[in-house]
Amino acid sequence: MTTAAAILACLILVALAVFQALLIAGRPLGRFAWGGQHEVLPRNLRIGSAVSIVLYAIFAIVILEAAGLTNLLPDAVAEIGIWVLTAYFTLGIVMNGISRSKPERNLMTPVCVVLAGLCLIIALS
Repeated sequence: MTTAAAILACLILVALAVFQALLIAGRPLGRFAWGGQHEVLPRNLRIGSAVSIVLYAIFAIVILEAAGLTNLLPDAVAEIGIWVLTAYFTLGIVMNGISRSKPERNLMTPVCVVLAGLCLIIALS
């Protein structure tokens, strides 16, 4: 169960990274991110999307480590990190849930619910 949760979480993070890359490339998908106020993201939010991609990679490493699928980080970092990610994605549920952008609420809130749940499964294992 833990392995499946980690793999699914990483696949979702890859999908989110692709989404952020499309935003960086100027695709008109901004209604789904960053509050949904810009169809095409301005430069500062594109930079934010680039930072998000780096963070998703770090998140994936923590998830894989906490699930015991890699050995790149000290155990304590993985054990604490997975709980931090669980809290982060739980906060994401709230933040996306109150977004003024209905498309962002409808897409990103469920994504955060799934990621929070998967991280919780890993954290409890």
